[in-house]
Formats: sequence, structure tokens, C-alpha cells
Amino acid sequence: MLNTLKNLPFFLQLVGLCGLWMMVPAVHALASEAFHQARTFFYAGLLTLILVSLVGIAISNQVQNRSGLRQLLGLLGAFTVLPLIMAVPFHEALRTTSFLNAYLEMVSSFTTTGATLFAPERLSDTLHLWRALVGWMGGLLMWIAAAAILAPLNLGGFEVTASAEPGGGEARVATMEGADPVTRLMRTSWRLIPVYFGLTLALWITLLVAGEAPLVAFSHAASTLATSGISPIGGVQSGAAGFVGEGLIFLFLLFSLSRLTFTNDTVTGAAADLRHDPEFRLGLLLVVLVPGFLILRHWAGAFEVDEVDDLFSAVRAAWGSMFTVLSFLSTTGFESADWAAARSWSGLDNPGIILLGLAMIGGGVATTAGGVKLLRVFALYLNGRREIERLVHPSSVGNARAVSRRIRRHGAFVAWVFFMLFAISLAAITVILGGFGVRFDAAIVLATSALSTTGPLTDVALEAPIVLVELNAGAKLVYGAAMVLGRLETLAIIALLSPNLWRN
Repeated sequence: MLNTLKNLPFFLQLVGLCGLWMMVPAVHALASEAFHQARTFFYAGLLTLILVSLVGIAISNQVQNRSGLRQLLGLLGAFTVLPLIMAVPFHEALRTTSFLNAYLEMVSSFTTTGATLFAPERLSDTLHLWRALVGWMGGLLMWIAAAAILAPLNLGGFEVTASAEPGGGEARVATMEGADPVTRLMRTSWRLIPVYFGLTLALWITLLVAGEAPLVAFSHAASTLATSGISPIGGVQSGAAGFVGEGLIFLFLLFSLSRLTFTNDTVTGAAADLRHDPEFRLGLLLVVLVPGFLILRHWAGAFEVDEVDDLFSAVRAAWGSMFTVLSFLSTTGFESADWAAARSWSGLDNPGIILLGLAMIGGGVATTAGGVKLLRVFALYLNGRREIERLVHPSSVGNARAVSRRIRRHGAFVAWVFFMLFAISLAAITVILGGFGVRFDAAIVLATSALSTTGPLTDVALEAPIVLVELNAGAKLVYGAAMVLGRLETLAIIALLSPNLWRN
């Protein structure tokens, strides 16, 4: 039985898991006596499993193409087709929205973007649970796909430290250098699923102890690990856990800064040591420097007008800034309850440009975070520092370590190519959204939130929130496509155009 399931195509396996996962909200709705929603999710899950069984039997005697590029194609299909299946019970259970809105909601959740079209009070607890579960599954999929699919193809940020070209070579994957793609996928899944589940369970329990409601605690725990920013109450600032809950979430958000925080199955830097990991150190530096500048800006203004500083307000402002900065840097998008105090201290009425910049930078390679990624930013920094050194001392010799030379030369070149592709995609999506009637500032925020998978930017980046449900059908489809592009990244989409994939 296990061998039969193992031999199924990667995409078909994901569809089957999606059908099984629908049973969780079905049980929840049954326990809540929401019988219509329970039947909807149960029937949808059962039909999905039957469909997978029939297709599996039909192709059981065929030889499957199991190359890495074919698995990458299956990953693309997962982010585009699976939300169609997930949207069926969501649409039928809600009954007051169009299927396009339900599909866009599922794309947003599964790509861990977290942008929502519905006010929290419009959805039932079961639908909130389904959104959180879909986002949690999307985060787990990216954890597994990073090591099993993207790393061997030198994509997703691994191209910075790899010597081969993106999409064409084999990256160094610990303990699985000679494994075939299917074996690598299974081993990675068995290794990471317990870790991902255990971290989510630990945060869920600690949030419950801190006084959060069970559904809210699970949604925030799942959204933190998946960096989806999904919340049934509009964000952690409305939660009952208060400062303690924010502190717990802050600690678990650190897992999005570097893959070395939870596993060493891939090596993206010179050493597999968190203390010397450039991504983790750069992320912590941003978490300290950006709030520091906001606080110093207020103190400079206070000295000019001879204000009496309030130490408690300063501490609240510092905490609100640090939490929100880490949240948007990890592309989660949670806003601290003290963020308003930080904004008033900094004197910035709407520091949306800061949050946009943090979301563009993003988190660590091979984590659930989106954005350009910290490793690419670090590679560009090394290259820029070396070029400045050569301007000052033309005959100087750079660092002789092979890894440093590769990151500074090849890595910086590939990082710059990706940054240009990101900028071109941002401009193109902004122009297309403008063509569908979206005003310029809203189009920029929508494009940035989609490409960086930071959906809450639509609520906080501008003076007034962007109401996604009011967009026309064309703008919604463009926004959904941009979310898929931001999740898989442009280099991965280009790799799918390889003749080697379509020749077979």
C-alpha cells in the first residue's frame, strides 16, 4: 500500500492529502453542530479521495517521469490547482460569495500570503480553522520542497552558494546527495513533519496557557510557523494573550530568519552554525536597527521641544517596533498592540514604506518566508563592500576562502539577476493592476504584498486599508497569479521553461 502511494505523482499525492485534511474542519463543524458545514467538508474530502483513487488506479501501470523539474511542475500545479479544490467546500459552506472570491482566498492562504477578502465576523469558526489549516499546509509544503525540490535544482536562494547554474545542477543536500527525487522527497518529509508539527503544537499550548482562546491560539500558532499572518480576530493586537502572547510569537518568528534554526539538511552558507549564519545575523541586525532609528527619531524631536520623556512609553514603543519589524521581515504581517505607540513616538503617521521595504527583503532561504531573501541581500552586500575596497585600494586582495569568493562573485551576480527580475515583476504587476482600474499607490502595495507573500500589507501600508473584495475580476486574477509567482519565485518559473522538462 505504501509503495503504491509512493509511486503516485507528486501532485496527485498532494491532492489526496488535501482530501484527508478536509476531514478536520468537518469534525470541528460537527462538534459545533454546524451540520451544513460538516457535510460540505466531509463530502468534498470524500469526493477528492475517490477521485485520487480512480486516477491512481488508471495510471498505476504507467512509468512516471520523476525528475526534479517534473516535481517543480507539480509544485506549480499545487499552488494553482489545489486552491480550486480547497475553494469548493469554502464556497459551499459560506454561500454568500462568488467562487472567484473563495478561490482567491484559498490561493492567498496556501501561498502563505494571508490577504483576506472577508471581515473576521463574516466567517464561521470552521472556515477560520480551514483558512489556518490551508496556510499551515502551504508552509509545510515549502519547508519540504525547499530541501527536496528547490535545493537540488539550485533554486529558491540556493543558487547564491551553489556553483552550478540555477535550475540545472545538484546542490549539496546533507545525507541525500545520491538519492533520487522521490527518495529525497520522502526522507525530507519524514524528517521535517515532526519538527513542524511539534513547533506548532508547542506554540499553540503556550498561547493557550497565556489565556488565548483555542481557535485563536491555533490560528496564530499555525500562522506564525507558516508566516501566513492569518488570524480569526484581525491580528495578534486583538488577542487575549497580550504582551506574553506577542513575546511567544516573537520567539517562534525567529525560525523564519534561517533554516539552521530548525534543521541542517541544507547548507546555504560557509558553516552550519547559527552563530555565524549570515542570514540570522543580518535579520537580527535589522530587528535592532530599524526600531532603534524610529526611537531615536522621536528623541531628536523631543529634545527640540523640551518634552519630558516617559520611560514606560519608550519601552512600549521599542517593543512594538521590534515585534512588527520582525513580523514583516518574516513576511508574516502581524502588528503589535504597541505599534501605534511606536508610530507616535517615531512621529511617522503612516510608516508604510518601512514595512514595504522589510517585506521585500524577506526572511531566510528555504524557510516559509517570502521576499528577496536575506542571503541574496547579504551576497549583494559582500559584493558592494568588496567593490568599495577596490576603489580605495585597487591592488588589495579579497578574502581567500572559496565560499566567500563564490558568494561575492557568482552569488552576487545571480542575486542581482533575481533582484532585477523581482523589480521587473513588481513593475509589470503594478502596471497591469493599474490597467484594471486600481489606483497607483494601491497597485504598488498589492504587487509588493503578493510578490513578498505579505498579505497584511494591504491593511497597514496605506492610510486606508485596501478592500480586496471590491476589486474587479481581472484585478483579482492578476493578484492571485502574482501570489503564486511570489511563492515560487521568478527563477523557478523560468526553470520550468527548460526544454528538458517538456521533451519527455
